[in-house]
Amino acid sequence: MSPSEGPSRVRLVFLGAAGVGKSALIRRFLHDRFEHKYTRTVEELHVLEYDTAGSGKMRLEILDTSGSYSFPAMRELSIRHSDAFALVYAVDDPGSLEEVRRLRDEILELRGGKSAPITVVGSKADLTDTEGRVLQAADVMATVEGEWEANFVEASARTGENTVGVFGALLQQVNLPPRLNPAAWKRRDTVPRPAVKKRPPLKKNNSCILS
Repeated sequence: MSPSEGPSRVRLVFLGAAGVGKSALIRRFLHDRFEHKYTRTVEELHVLEYDTAGSGKMRLEILDTSGSYSFPAMRELSIRHSDAFALVYAVDDPGSLEEVRRLRDEILELRGGKSAPITVVGSKADLTDTEGRVLQAADVMATVEGEWEANFVEASARTGENTVGVFGALLQQVNLPPRLNPAAWKRRDTVPRPAVKKRPPLKKNNSCILS
């Protein structure tokens, strides 16, 4: 397959501390809804499949990981077998940004020190300073883009603000052509959208099936 055709399978993995909004961002993007009640995620794989004219089938996998990291082997496998990474922190939780820093170091270590396609996502972007925002976008962006040479995006699952931008940034990093980019469909209702399949949480005894 030539580079212009793009990959036939892309896996995006969302990593971050518990409660920062990883699942909420994915749910907003896939189903355009927001649930106020927090439910702890074990690990879920969302699969989108669709046909592309002249390029065969395209498979987009979105891996939603647990923030508690109960099974380090699962996390290591997800890092080794994914194409792009969304490292999510919450703008009202400085500790979650430190967790993003640690996760970035782990990704680079597991991938042999090579640069990795990382997008750092500031979740709960709708929060103001009076509502609990502690981390300012400009400050985090200076580190992420200037020192880490990674993408930076702020988004809000509650309002839907820039959730498409999160996935657009991730897919751009894996060189998915714009015409194949499912994120673009959010802006064009006339284009058929793919079917979304939600797989059940992965159990510990089959966590190695991440190819």
